[in-house]
Amino acid sequence: MGGTFLNMLTVAVGSALGLLIGSRLPQRIQESVVTGLGLVTLVVGISNAGATGNIIIPLLSIASGVIIGELLRIDRALERFGGWLQTRFGGSAADAEAAPDAGPATLSPRERFVTGFVTASLLFCVGPLTFLGSLQDGMGLAIGFEQLAIKSVLDGFASMAFAASFGIGVAFSIVTIFFLQGGLALMGALIGEVMSAPMIAEMTATGGLILISLSLILLDIKRPRVANFLPALFIAPAIVVVAGILEISIYPSL
Repeated sequence: MGGTFLNMLTVAVGSALGLLIGSRLPQRIQESVVTGLGLVTLVVGISNAGATGNIIIPLLSIASGVIIGELLRIDRALERFGGWLQTRFGGSAADAEAAPDAGPATLSPRERFVTGFVTASLLFCVGPLTFLGSLQDGMGLAIGFEQLAIKSVLDGFASMAFAASFGIGVAFSIVTIFFLQGGLALMGALIGEVMSAPMIAEMTATGGLILISLSLILLDIKRPRVANFLPALFIAPAIVVVAGILEISIYPSL
């Protein structure tokens, strides 16, 4: 859970800086930082994709996984979940549309706190990197920590901007991060105990391809529906298991 604690630390520090310096961080600096993180994410994704022993396995996993994800509309489900939280705890969408120019200063202290907490929690916890990084971090894989480290830097800068607008409520999103990412890390630890080295390698490679798609968003090249690729993470090790049961050689070099 080291990556989760790092994420909580960066959000806490970012929120504190946001409360201190306000919105004085230039937009161009924020954009440049995101671009730099996009490049790092691309390199990490390519490196992880090379962990496969047979590229056909990540190929089949991504192709079948994204079909499942698109049929289930995982991205829309996450958006609806976020919308429900915002409506339940942060005011209705109709209220927001009725006063599009109303800034945080027009909100009551309670509304400002709740809006900051809910918005930050959604941004930091409802995303593919949360699931991918937390699961692999829980499995004890270094790449999981690397992925959460990238996410932590992104969340740190985002929390700075949000705290400048919405105040201390943003800092309390670390509670959401702890329970959600911590829970996923514990799940990863349980999964890791029953996974063989080839299963982990193919999951890593498939996750690398998902990271590459995420880097396209950070680099503002394309906006793939990354959340819909997540089922591929579970299909990759399943292919290894099925191949073993059927005694099919999946590694040509062996």
